[in-house]
Amino acid sequence: MKINNIIIHNFKRFTDLEIKDIPEQTRLILLVGPNGSGKSSLLEAFNHWYRYKGFTQTGEKDYLEKKGAISEGNYWYDNKVQIEFHDVEEITKDEIKGKFYFRTAYRNEPDFKISELKNQNNPTENPKLAKLNINDVTVSENYHRLISQTLEGVFNYKNDSKSVQQFRDEIIGNIRNSLQRIFEDLNLSSIGDPLSDGSFYFEKGNAKDFHYKNLSAGEKSVFDLVLDLIIKTKYFPEAIFCIDEPEAHMHTRLQAKLLKELVRLLPEKSQLWISTHSIGMLNQAEEIEKENPGSVVFLNFDNLDFDVSQIIKPSKINKSIWDKFFELALADFSKLIAPETLVFCEGSSQGRKIKDFDAQVFSNIFEDKYPLTRFVSVGSCNEIENIENQSINIVSSILKSSKIIKVVDRDGKSKREIEELATMDIKTLKRRHIESYLLDDEIIELLCDSNWVNEKLDECLLAKQTAIKASVKRKNPSDDIKSASGDIVVALKRILDIKDGGNNTNSFLRDTMCPLITEKTKTFKELELEIFH
Repeated sequence: MKINNIIIHNFKRFTDLEIKDIPEQTRLILLVGPNGSGKSSLLEAFNHWYRYKGFTQTGEKDYLEKKGAISEGNYWYDNKVQIEFHDVEEITKDEIKGKFYFRTAYRNEPDFKISELKNQNNPTENPKLAKLNINDVTVSENYHRLISQTLEGVFNYKNDSKSVQQFRDEIIGNIRNSLQRIFEDLNLSSIGDPLSDGSFYFEKGNAKDFHYKNLSAGEKSVFDLVLDLIIKTKYFPEAIFCIDEPEAHMHTRLQAKLLKELVRLLPEKSQLWISTHSIGMLNQAEEIEKENPGSVVFLNFDNLDFDVSQIIKPSKINKSIWDKFFELALADFSKLIAPETLVFCEGSSQGRKIKDFDAQVFSNIFEDKYPLTRFVSVGSCNEIENIENQSINIVSSILKSSKIIKVVDRDGKSKREIEELATMDIKTLKRRHIESYLLDDEIIELLCDSNWVNEKLDECLLAKQTAIKASVKRKNPSDDIKSASGDIVVALKRILDIKDGGNNTNSFLRDTMCPLITEKTKTFKELELEIFH
């Protein structure tokens, strides 16, 4: 079972969120973003859909419905979450059962001991978790399930020819093999006596009968996830597996090994959705993607305002994703990871709507051809021109192996001013603003072509000139495309009927126009010459 599209309305922190175009061949989806960005809320939306559609359980309104939302329909829980699947047009209530598997970020069972056997129900008959902010205890439960499988095997005549040791090794063999692929010195040795000292016992180094309670937090976390997946895939052979922050209590290398093993254990027709901040998991995901192209995508939740409508599409692993992971995992220390070239450009690193706008645009344009270059917003033109700028000097001294480039907008600078900047090793763009490149006639033509409406190009170019004339009437220079950009973008969206290009001018320029500037365009070559040569 594979998810294609998701629509969420007035749920948790989302007003209107659409996640679309997840490829059918995708097996691993990583949710990227800082704490509080909505990653867990997405998994909670899956849990609500599963419980409501499969078991008619509505959940808690105060916990699930976005505060201040006006309910639509007869009941507050109607149409909160809609999920579309590949190759599944309709799915019945009974068919939904067993199609979602959840693990919360609160997995904690430090110790357990079994002195009596308890029957465990089929986990697909009822959803285990009412919500995903509760402690998710599974190790002792899975111990009972393992004992049940053992008893079933004892009374299966097909096992009559096996020795006790052979049968015991088969029961715990898969778990043992998985642990050995992750740990160098941790081996599951036995499951004890279920009627007196029932628990999991390990060999660790020279230690024998090493009790589960004595494992480290990281070892317990890995064992919990691996054990549960091995046990539960019997019940969830074709499902959406959702794990919130699987990397808890683990170092980077262990995180990578765990992800590799989770993907290996994943049933063939299933998807694994993971919310993570782990560099180790990103690195492993990149390796998985290299081995199986198209199997891994990212959903980036960073810097999105969920009080307004948002559309998220899958991303591939690229420099931007790496930069985001470093920023989330290492905070300010991410700036110390030395790129080959560091380009200081104008722009603010504060705010939401225009945060790092120029740097984001340049990075998106050049990331494929210049993957080892990082663009950094420093501030105003005057701050870049100031050779005593402390932030530039500090970074330059730390990143001694990096080539430093400073670039500013043309604005209204005279020829002499540009020559003076050149003596300070500061490059000046030939056009007034970055918007002049993003809204170049060539790029507008490509926009029309990408929307299959080439016949509307003349109308679009006329609308651009009309907006510029209106800007000139407001006393702006004729080459000040930035001042006219709002009207130009509104006109382009109207003429071409673009509904999901971006909620504001900057997001439209960054997310819709910027990707059109490729190495094949004259605009790319012009910017490349001005910045890198």
